[in-house]
Amino acid sequence: MTDWQELEKEYYMQTFERVPLTIVRGEGARVWDDKGGEYLDFVAGWAVNSLGHCHPVVTKALTEQAQMLIQTSNQFYTVPQLRFAQLLVENSCLDKVFFANSGAEANEGAIKLARRYGQLKLNGAYEIITTSGSFHGRTLAMVAATGQPKFQQSYPPLPTGFVNVEYNNIEAIKSATTERVCAVMVEPIQGEGGVNLPDDGYLPALRKWCDQKGILLILDEIQTGIGRTGTLFAYEQYGLEPDIMTLAKGLASGVPIGAVLAKNSSAVFAAGEHGSTFGGNPLACAAGYAVVKFVIDNDIAGRAKEVGQYLIKGLEGMKKKFPFVTEVRGRGLLVAMEFDSDIAQPLVMACLERGLLVNKLKPNALRFMPPLIIGKSEVDEALGILDGALSSAIS
Repeated sequence: MTDWQELEKEYYMQTFERVPLTIVRGEGARVWDDKGGEYLDFVAGWAVNSLGHCHPVVTKALTEQAQMLIQTSNQFYTVPQLRFAQLLVENSCLDKVFFANSGAEANEGAIKLARRYGQLKLNGAYEIITTSGSFHGRTLAMVAATGQPKFQQSYPPLPTGFVNVEYNNIEAIKSATTERVCAVMVEPIQGEGGVNLPDDGYLPALRKWCDQKGILLILDEIQTGIGRTGTLFAYEQYGLEPDIMTLAKGLASGVPIGAVLAKNSSAVFAAGEHGSTFGGNPLACAAGYAVVKFVIDNDIAGRAKEVGQYLIKGLEGMKKKFPFVTEVRGRGLLVAMEFDSDIAQPLVMACLERGLLVNKLKPNALRFMPPLIIGKSEVDEALGILDGALSSAIS
């Protein structure tokens, strides 16, 4: 029997802190390893598998499209791309779409679009304000945009043009806004940074400030979009509309795709100013259309809200039981549990041994981001396993 984990050491760049588990099959909210072990999946591909593993609507869309047309180039029109663009526009506050291959690429596209807007509309303004604790991707420019030094320290010199300020502090945004600034980019809820929720007034105040200064508001909804936080897009919960929004992760429930959406007033790219070979290819767009239509038609966002509240209530009960649990926070099915010491990795392993996959968000925090189709019985199962893991931490 092949030892896949040893094979990885020999052939794959050692860029990931992997959990010692080789997954070979998935169905719904469960996966199986190469030894036949079964696990309840509360990682979901880092909030990617919105409809779980191998959902019939996804596999059907992929199978049918793969038998018809997989890839052309954007020199030509394709039906899946345009049908998917129409679906996203008609169910959001934005007017135009560009498809990429990932969240990082979507954010790169948004930054390019904002800079082009600055050239055309703001006397050449090019700086983007971002916030501490943010995460916008792994490309060199997005590492520079990300407000976490740990992602930046290995790659100097970083691309310039980003100004990083404190998250959830509107006065910091105002102080950083100069004539060189063309846009502000924030996550409505910071995912990788800790599942950090802003004060209720922060994003509306930010919208008002951007309007006042004539600059763009970019919302990075790569982790929060497509029902994850209890509405189709997180901006809906804050009573505002972005000028530009980026999507990826749950957009096609496991098929790689990203998207930049923009208002007509902000969609200033001209022909030849942006592009992608694989971006928006028929296969990915067919999957994305099937996923988003299913999410909308079946109120999966409402389900995520309801089941997420149930999960948070259960985790809050554990906070009362285990004094070393300091905080539970989140919205919908994007939830974090924080501890008073760095015990996240041992807890990941304790959960793994008991049949539950969770994510170490920080050394002292776990993140729970199960498929949006998860049920309360599966939440109960996960809570039972987590209770055992937490009990082991004090035994």
